[in-house]
Amino acid sequence: MTTLRCLLLLSLVFAAGACRRAQTSTPAPAAPAGPVAPAWKLQDVNGKVVSSDQFKGKVVVVDFWATWCPPCRAEIPGYIALQKKYAGEGLVIVGISVDSDANAPQTVKAFMAKLGVNYPVVLADDEVQAAFGGMEYIPTTFIIDREGRIRDKKVGVEAVEAYEAKLLKYLR
Repeated sequence: MTTLRCLLLLSLVFAAGACRRAQTSTPAPAAPAGPVAPAWKLQDVNGKVVSSDQFKGKVVVVDFWATWCPPCRAEIPGYIALQKKYAGEGLVIVGISVDSDANAPQTVKAFMAKLGVNYPVVLADDEVQAAFGGMEYIPTTFIIDREGRIRDKKVGVEAVEAYEAKLLKYLR
């Protein structure tokens, strides 16, 4: 037998073996879950304490934003629409405002009223920002699954349709 025929025969034998192994192998394990989301307790614009514990079993979008941030403001109408559309399926959007001046509660409250924000908004502190890895840029937004694990982090703006597709993986 020539060398070329030997190599061809060997490659066919190895290829057949590879196919057989692939057909009988066990499925790949599911992608590991993300890290557990940090627990937090923060005040809303009315001074009421809101806790991450209130949202157990829900898919939670945590959005770090500010009233003075144009990209943040641009995303909020999309979050309002998503909250309205998927609240019945267990979606909760939580805005965490990083506005930090003395008038932040009033500024954020007026901003929420103007836009018709239909989800909880709380005021950030340094601890919660550090617990989520720091906010070098805003908006910075996380998807937390029903088991309390971070599944997605985005920095900057994303089209609402693309973000909705990400959310649906965890809602359904």
